[in-house]
Amino acid sequence: MISPIEKQIISYLENSDKKAISLLYEYYADALLGVIKKVIADEDTAHDVLQETFVKIWRYAKKYDSSKAKLFTWLYRIAYNTAIDKVRSQKNKTKNEVQMETSSVYKVTSNELNQDVLDIKKHLSSLDKKYQIVINALFFEGMTQQEASEELDIPLGTIKSRLKIGLRELKKIYDPE
Repeated sequence: MISPIEKQIISYLENSDKKAISLLYEYYADALLGVIKKVIADEDTAHDVLQETFVKIWRYAKKYDSSKAKLFTWLYRIAYNTAIDKVRSQKNKTKNEVQMETSSVYKVTSNELNQDVLDIKKHLSSLDKKYQIVINALFFEGMTQQEASEELDIPLGTIKSRLKIGLRELKKIYDPE
């Protein structure tokens, strides 16, 4: 059974009425923040993720289908996935930070570099555009697969498939057998 306020919010979402956001925030912000805090302990980060959640809710408002999920279930999934994405991106950021003391970047000689790999942008341009876009977003713009999916408006599974195929094609260029 859908409450009258849920019906109103759903109606606002369907019509891209900005009143939906204020009602969603009023009725669901605390519950969604609770969901996020189960994944993220840091208070400030949790609030940032809550803001990102509401941005995503607004961005995907037209995609909500009440026949597939209750409103709170849909909101919960967005909040939870956004929190998980934040944790993953923080782990990746920490893992990818360069430690200057242990870096060997200044010790590499030109003899050690594989000159064929240095022209990756040129070889990337030989791939189909759909593979170029995905590889560029993931490797040169530093997006996660989820971020690329949202930014490019391509399903996550398609992002993964195009990445796999694109890398396979690049491998053929660099490692012909």
